[in-house]
Amino acid sequence: LSAVAEIERENIRTQTMAGREQKAREGKWNGGFAPYGYKLENGNLVIAEDEVEVIRVIYDRYIHTNEGVAGVAKYLNRNGYVKKLRQNNTIPGFSRDFVKNVLYNPVYMGKIAYGRRRTEKKQGTRNEMHVVEQSEFPVYEGQHEAIISEEDWYLAQEKRKINSFKREKVNNPDHAHILSGILKCPCCGKSMYGNIAKAHSKDKKTRYYYYCKNTVTPTGHECSFRLNIEQTEINKFVAKIISAMVNNPRFVEAIQAKIGTAVDTEDMEKQIAVLQGQLKQAFGTKSRLERQMDTLDINDAHYDRKILDLQRRYDEQYDTIEEIEVQIGELQSQIRSIQQEKISGDNIYRLLLAFDEVYHSATEAEQKEFMKAFIERIEMFPEKRKDGSWIKKIVFNFPVPIDGEEVKELPLETETTVETVVQLVRKKPDTYIDITVDMDELDLTSSEAKATYDEIKDYIFNKHCVKVSSLYIAQVKQKHGIIERDCYNNSKKESPKQPQCPPEKVKLIEEALRHFKMIP
Repeated sequence: LSAVAEIERENIRTQTMAGREQKAREGKWNGGFAPYGYKLENGNLVIAEDEVEVIRVIYDRYIHTNEGVAGVAKYLNRNGYVKKLRQNNTIPGFSRDFVKNVLYNPVYMGKIAYGRRRTEKKQGTRNEMHVVEQSEFPVYEGQHEAIISEEDWYLAQEKRKINSFKREKVNNPDHAHILSGILKCPCCGKSMYGNIAKAHSKDKKTRYYYYCKNTVTPTGHECSFRLNIEQTEINKFVAKIISAMVNNPRFVEAIQAKIGTAVDTEDMEKQIAVLQGQLKQAFGTKSRLERQMDTLDINDAHYDRKILDLQRRYDEQYDTIEEIEVQIGELQSQIRSIQQEKISGDNIYRLLLAFDEVYHSATEAEQKEFMKAFIERIEMFPEKRKDGSWIKKIVFNFPVPIDGEEVKELPLETETTVETVVQLVRKKPDTYIDITVDMDELDLTSSEAKATYDEIKDYIFNKHCVKVSSLYIAQVKQKHGIIERDCYNNSKKESPKQPQCPPEKVKLIEEALRHFKMIP
């Protein structure tokens, strides 16, 4: 019966669509909000004088200059044009999408398009629908006044075809912006994306950064965050946090316990059982009403009133049955979704257990896929902190065990949580690199034999996530009377200025020197 009801709904929908297409053939507006530049009067499109200038400027700039859709949007935003806010235009500024939609809508040349977008069922779902842009659709002569000429509209489409090709990646095609879309702008909260600084510097290196698109590309949103975040540094920092997490024995035990465990869908299954009972009762009521209608005496003086009353109640049962079936379908869909998420979560957990081996041997594209699967978003500070970190909070896609609790968020903004991460990062090195160092004729001092500058730096960074320079280490060693080699690259200036090590870093370096037994 639910299948019959679905067929009936589809018939109604088809008839409605046919009516709308007939309306389009007649050149009438099909309903919904009027496009920008028009207003509705008695269901008809009429030019809105307070909006129409923007439409004309968009076509004029796009056709007669070298500007693309982004360039036109920038021009409007920078030259005092104000977008009127209404139901279907709630973003205050002009965005590239707004300009693109204006340029590609045939309504502005006096036409009515039908079926530019169609609502279609999502593949693999039961009731989920989404809007799909159509490449081909019929266009009819409209009854409304055109804002631009057909010639100008088609000129815009020609330029669109010329510009709408996929540009090949020319700068290091193997490079991937690993945290693109995951990092969130500290000013506007939108996603940050990858950017490239081409090799114009002295070392001729190409550098990669993350930036907020709202400060560069016109999206209609205003943002004042204009800093570019160097990718290598923040990518390594995030990977190091994950590595520290997965190398904690308690984390490993908790993750191993999670893999393969059953998901709790008991409450939803109970709801389904209750609904199935209600569905059975509704079918029983419908059958009883059918029997009553079949056995009703046609000669009864009140036959007409009784049959109408029974028919009304009979029809109500169809509504009840359909409503219950929809609820059951939604619950079953939720259960499938939870089970699928569990499978995905297990896969991520297995990857986490082998993170150090798998991640660092993966390509950057594979590293990006892992980060997208594991991390929902990374919130940032508006300025780099003294410890060198930009990261305020990491939000995971799946719960992870930290300090004996299941959490989806790892805040890094308070001293307590920073200490937690520091404890996670504290670990023994599990890999060693053989290096060859050319020594000059001097013998090693006793202090040099104990720890190198790199070892001191690594110790401080692994334990405190803070970077220190060789100059600062040298200053602290000198303070404690540790003999250093003569420096053969001293400045030629008589009194060269040197930055002095900050007190907080002095303490960290002294801690490292004590760790390596270089000072008492």
